[in-house]
Amino acid sequence: MLTLVDQLTEWLEPGVPSFAVATVVGASGSVPRPVGTAMAVRADGAVIGSLSGGCVEAAVHAAALDAIAVGECHRETFGYSDDDAFAVGLTCGGSLEVHVQPVRPGDDGDPAAVALARLAAGRGAPAALVRRLDVARPTAVLLDDLSGRGSGIPGAGPDNSLRGLVDDGALPAVSAQVAAVLRAGGAATVHAAPGVRDGACEGEPEEPVTLLVETRLPPPRFVVVGANDFAGALVRAVHLLGYHVTLVDAREVFAAPRRFPQADEVVVDWPDRYLAAEAAEGRLDGRTAVAVLTHDVKFDVPTLRLALGLPLAYVGAMGSRRSHAQRLQALHDEGVTPDQLARLRSPIGLDLGAVTPEEVAVSVVAELVAVRYGRDAAVPLSRTDGPLHAARSTTAGTTPGTTRTKEHPRWT
Repeated sequence: MLTLVDQLTEWLEPGVPSFAVATVVGASGSVPRPVGTAMAVRADGAVIGSLSGGCVEAAVHAAALDAIAVGECHRETFGYSDDDAFAVGLTCGGSLEVHVQPVRPGDDGDPAAVALARLAAGRGAPAALVRRLDVARPTAVLLDDLSGRGSGIPGAGPDNSLRGLVDDGALPAVSAQVAAVLRAGGAATVHAAPGVRDGACEGEPEEPVTLLVETRLPPPRFVVVGANDFAGALVRAVHLLGYHVTLVDAREVFAAPRRFPQADEVVVDWPDRYLAAEAAEGRLDGRTAVAVLTHDVKFDVPTLRLALGLPLAYVGAMGSRRSHAQRLQALHDEGVTPDQLARLRSPIGLDLGAVTPEEVAVSVVAELVAVRYGRDAAVPLSRTDGPLHAARSTTAGTTPGTTRTKEHPRWT
């Protein structure tokens, strides 16, 4: 739904016919479009967007008109059928799960209409749209204050803005999972255990809460300073976490793109000058991480002084204990405050006994993940108890089917 906001502006005016938005919420196998892809259908038959390039569009169009008429959301699954060549499905052999939600433009009682109108007025500002998929009633919560949250994401505790979507019992787990999606950007579904439902009988099974989170956020950034073997291993490791990875070094002979094929970009520039320019352009935020691996004071100190003055998620520097002490003194002499120095992760990484570049990269990534989830202590899971995760975020998958199926979720 969020991907269509700019095209839906005219459809959001009061008095315009109702429309429905069909959004891909699950995909498996070979499918043409990712989770979050949307298509809108107006009551008069007009269409914006596409889900599959043609093979299920007619069926989705009919499902959207049905949602408008009934006024409820529902989900549909499309999978290829070998037995019936004329069945509605994906000839590519994959499977799509589609959520269809009606929207009444200009109706202040329609949460999706209100959210879409605010998104259209936001003109591309960072935002996220959260909808519940396991209920028939139309839902939508807009998170549009992301830039004012310091870290750019909801806090570790329950996010009250989601209270209208789920019961209080499910709120902590749901909030943690939504925050995880916001850290990563893009779109994903999340699942959480339900809260205690009013009127539920003891022992009655309850289905998990399922939400779709769509963000208008780029991937988080990871800036690696220094073109060496340790940087190469770290670039490869961080790339797996979904970061947009930049390698920067002032030495052109070492900062060659062919040496760092997993880097999204390789920049030849003085690292502090590069960071300053990126910060001035607003391309660094509370999800950004910086790792300084240069072992050279003329690069280290200016870069760390600048990075520690920015509201970044993670700032680390490689070096021995002796190098760390000398670096702290140099930064102090440069006017870096004690509070800023306390944010420096140096020597970089968790104490795993790492030696090789690949092992050090694992220790740095482990520390990055621990910092992301507020777990500074590197404690083996075998020596802890309680839940392993506050929550789990996944992209919804579906089982390939042979026919078109429809699900009208229960009201909660």
